[in-house]
Amino acid sequence: QVQLVESGGGLVQAGGSLRLSCATSGRTFSTYTMGWFRQAPGKEREFVAAINWSGTSTDYADSVKGRFAISRDNAKNTVYLQMNSLKPEDTAVYSCAGSRIALARLTYEFNSWGQGTQVTVSS
Repeated sequence: QVQLVESGGGLVQAGGSLRLSCATSGRTFSTYTMGWFRQAPGKEREFVAAINWSGTSTDYADSVKGRFAISRDNAKNTVYLQMNSLKPEDTAVYSCAGSRIALARLTYEFNSWGQGTQVTVSS
């Protein structure tokens, strides 16, 4: 497993942008599929985006496609989520996660989780 620590959350107005970072420790980060999930109050955790080990393949939830971009820097053991054109419905705790499964996007496919960072979008 890898250890994950998210940062970059905060309060932003609708239409604004935030960039989340997920710093990892562990020698096998570069072999993991990395994903971002979010959970709003009273709702289930939902998939946001994922990126394969090499960064050559990405996957997005329909709700964020065209607005969010996931990327990774294996030299820095870090994965990013650039969030643009934010909407109030994007308000949630965002968590990064790691998986040994290629093209993973389901919660149970990820075995390493960070604590999460709060993103609040005001209208």
